Amino acid sequence: MVFAIRTATADDLRSILELWGHAQVEPGHTDDFESLTKLIMHDPEAVLIAVEEAAIVGSVIAAWDGWRGTIYRLAVTPSYRRRGLGTELVGAAVRRLRAAGAVRLQAIVVETDAQAAGFWRAGDWIEQVERLRFTLG
Repeated sequence: MVFAIRTATADDLRSILELWGHAQVEPGHTDDFESLTKLIMHDPEAVLIAVEEAAIVGSVIAAWDGWRGTIYRLAVTPSYRRRGLGTELVGAAVRRLRAAGAVRLQAIVVETDAQAAGFWRAGDWIEQVERLRFTLG
């Protein structure tokens, strides 16, 4: 597998949304072109993609808010799974966040997605079961 990981541009956003649908990531109400556009306008380096030839085969969001780095929306095309691409994307996200100054990192993972939870549990990340997460909007 030969792929490159790079920062997404505005030209990539529709393909990223298609990837998320194909990868069957749990949809959220901000999974739209407008929200992704706002994200990269606010933080141009937040979205990383894996590209093979001209196709986007993976993505991850590495958001830095000045306090904590957050990794979410890790998605890999199903035919590319179990080959290390997710690990490469997370590594790139961690490097991006560390370079920005993040000391503490967190990953937001859909608890009911067994494959996703298994991926994170198999790595060096610590599952923090004693914390609740509340959202608005």
